[in-house]
Amino acid sequence: MKIPSLSIPRISLYYRELLSLKDTSVISSQELARLTECSAAQIRKDLAYFGQFGTPGRGYSVKFLKEELRRILGIDKNWDVALIGVGDLGSALLAYKGFKSQGFKIKYAFDNDKKKIEKVKEGIKIKDIGELKKAVKSNKISMAIVAVPQPAAQEVIDKLVSSGIKAILNFAPIRPKVSKGVEILNIDLSMELERLTYFLNKDTNQ
Repeated sequence: MKIPSLSIPRISLYYRELLSLKDTSVISSQELARLTECSAAQIRKDLAYFGQFGTPGRGYSVKFLKEELRRILGIDKNWDVALIGVGDLGSALLAYKGFKSQGFKIKYAFDNDKKKIEKVKEGIKIKDIGELKKAVKSNKISMAIVAVPQPAAQEVIDKLVSSGIKAILNFAPIRPKVSKGVEILNIDLSMELERLTYFLNKDTNQ
């Protein structure tokens, strides 16, 4: 069965809300809908793609559902991540503590700036981008974050794919091409800000 791509972000949203429930043992789809601002029908449909997790008329065990959603999202295990680009954004990502609590560890950082190479930042020694393929293959890394300037992004992503990386979070403002079998998620921060300025501008002009 093909899972709709929009279901996965909602699964993450359900999981986040379940984490906030400290004193609740059972939750209904209606209660989860109120917390997530999704419809109860949508929640039941999303969960049904992955199995039967609740009891009709009783709801879902919060503990069990959290465990199952962790398994579905793949965060019931730890993931080593390679970071490419240690500029302002890359440095901020290295310093972000939230990744570790969800099982993501930036284990390697790469850059092509000779002034940064061999420097240690947040406990990670920055390596030359030329060492990327060897590090990825020898350590069986399958996930990477790209935080390089736009002109270098496609070349960096090509290197990642040829090194065996299967999942990429790309912060460069381009829509790169990748081969089949590679999942890439593009985060364009400027575009997201433009969505906000559109709404601000619309309200101003009304």
